[in-house]
Amino acid sequence: MTNSITDIHGIEVGHATDLDALTGCTVILCRKGATGGVDVRGGAPGTRETDLLNPLNLVEKVHAIVLAGGSAFGLDAASGVMRFLEEQGLGFDTGAAKVPIVPAAILFDLALGSAKVRPDAEMGYRAAASATAEACPEGNVGAGTGASVGKIFGMKSAMKSGLGSSCVAAGGGVMVGALVAVNAFGDVFDPLTNGIIAGARSTQLGPLHLGAPGYFANTLETMRTFAGRTVLGFATKSNTVIGVVATNAQLDKAGANKVAQMAHDGLAQTIRPAHTMLDGDTIFALSTGNKKADVTTVGAFSAEAMAQAIVRAVQNAEPAGGLPGMKSG
Repeated sequence: MTNSITDIHGIEVGHATDLDALTGCTVILCRKGATGGVDVRGGAPGTRETDLLNPLNLVEKVHAIVLAGGSAFGLDAASGVMRFLEEQGLGFDTGAAKVPIVPAAILFDLALGSAKVRPDAEMGYRAAASATAEACPEGNVGAGTGASVGKIFGMKSAMKSGLGSSCVAAGGGVMVGALVAVNAFGDVFDPLTNGIIAGARSTQLGPLHLGAPGYFANTLETMRTFAGRTVLGFATKSNTVIGVVATNAQLDKAGANKVAQMAHDGLAQTIRPAHTMLDGDTIFALSTGNKKADVTTVGAFSAEAMAQAIVRAVQNAEPAGGLPGMKSG
């Protein structure tokens, strides 16, 4: 056990990272196919192939999920993943060809680093080719490379975030893992202490050090004020939390969609506010195993895994692009 989504049998993760441009992509591979679901809660999503995850539609299995920076440009990374999977002979057999099923979601990181460099097909191919079942690296890697949080006052007062992963036991041998790139408009809270650990910084910082009283502006409290309501109209649109939960429990497509829906509770536990009109929050769910479990149980623990992964994403974020991060040494 590595406390990573790769603890789920059949799940591999690979990354492509550009630390100069501060962008990248992450690929979650399921070479044998996995039952997939998705739930989109944010008001500004950027996605690909999410409609086919509807239980009413034909395809049952997906072969990879792509999470990428670059805003809508980053959806191009999925093409490279498809090329890699086709070379491996993997995909939905249409008779004429095997077509890899690769849903994707993107986050907006163009305001940090270079806006001219985005994840593309070549980067997606490299990420897929690097995928392994080893513990997933966290922080400034893959889709989390250009992630940030706490942007009510714009990027100048934000904090660096990144990619996080976790895995929890749901009993009876059932495991639920999560992987998430945290690029939220709001602040990130530790659900154990109910305190902000990363978010919008006070505009009156002075000599304050990270986490000291008065260091964080507190986005929700700011939104109560006239000044907060005024600045909200000009707040940056460079947000979105995108992630995946995976389980070795056996789920059908309806169950996977329900688990993805319940995993959003992990966002609500840790990010305030979440699911805003300025975010494109999207979570996928994957079922790779045959363990018997109630959907409610799997969904409840998917929220726990997601909350832990979100906290780890900010705890492992290093300073970059002029923004401070929790992991500074």
